[in-house]
Amino acid sequence: MDKRVYLLTIVSFVVGMAELIIGGILDLVANDLNVTIGRAGLLITIFSLTFAIAAPILLIFTEKVDRKKLMLISLCVFFLSNVLAISSINFFMLFTSRILSALSGSLLAVLCMTIAPTIVTRNHTGKAIGLVIMGTSASIVLGLPIGLFLGNLLGWRAPFVLIALLTILSMFGVQKFLGHIQAQPAVSIMTQIRTLKNRKILFAQLTMFFYLTGHLTVYAFLTPFVKDILGLSSTWTMIVYFIFGIAAVTGGGLGGNLSDKFGAKHIMISVISIFAITLFILPLSPKWLPLFFALLVIWGMMSWSITPALQTYLINIAPETSAIQQSINNSALHFGIAFGSFVGSMIVERSGVIYTPVAGGIFLLIALLAATISIKSKIQTARQIHSS
Repeated sequence: MDKRVYLLTIVSFVVGMAELIIGGILDLVANDLNVTIGRAGLLITIFSLTFAIAAPILLIFTEKVDRKKLMLISLCVFFLSNVLAISSINFFMLFTSRILSALSGSLLAVLCMTIAPTIVTRNHTGKAIGLVIMGTSASIVLGLPIGLFLGNLLGWRAPFVLIALLTILSMFGVQKFLGHIQAQPAVSIMTQIRTLKNRKILFAQLTMFFYLTGHLTVYAFLTPFVKDILGLSSTWTMIVYFIFGIAAVTGGGLGGNLSDKFGAKHIMISVISIFAITLFILPLSPKWLPLFFALLVIWGMMSWSITPALQTYLINIAPETSAIQQSINNSALHFGIAFGSFVGSMIVERSGVIYTPVAGGIFLLIALLAATISIKSKIQTARQIHSS
């Protein structure tokens, strides 16, 4: 395995940490900047919305730029965005920093995924991509608890200081070890959108969107749920995120293995159904704490189990456009994160955090419907799509 893949994994870890950390310190940000929890939740929304829109567009506009040079420029902007977050004295400054962070972070994430398979031999392609994805997984398991610890100990700006320092180390690593990598032609936005004329593909992508919407409606406000509804301390909040992270990574691996064994279709339907039931039961958990931790583990496992199953399903139904579908699926995922965190913020503002699991469960039922429609739809050929 080319050692440069591990460098890309580190970059993926840093980007993942920057995207996810704000959810764990929402209450600290809200208190310091004098905004409500619901409004602070929009910091998650704007990051994911910008990420989803920017990734495919920036990749096209920068298709002729040397990959190493582009990664260094992106890391520089990413670093400056975190410096802006550290120095933010009001909500507008922090909001702006999240946009800049998402713009540069989206390009870094795509670059890591596209560079990894080009610097290894063909028989290591899957492993290289898996290692890059593991960087994001590790940011959930390790990055969030570390960020929460620093945030509660030194203030909400401390995690962004850590991210800025890690970004500097990444820049040095890229400069010294990555080497010059020729850019690959990008697929146009219209070509990507045209594939969605296929009803089977469209509803598969909608499944990911509504699934992540349901997940983030609740997950974006897990901290206030744990502290305000369950009455647990900051230390317990870190433990909750750590347990969730371990379960999420475990669920991702389990979802892939079960998809290979039982088929992606069956796993998709099963995972969505179990996840929906879990969220509908979650409002009952404050009455019995062991129930909450049991549901937390199931929730964590289900949150990532859908990804390998759905990606395998997309490859099976559209092998000729599988690369395009992975790109669209990534955007659908982040659109879901953005919309879910927005819906959650509205619910928290108007009704209270206790109602977010029910709303999340409803979105999962919609995801179940979308998955069912996709599975039952006929496969269209490329010729049929272009003629329609």
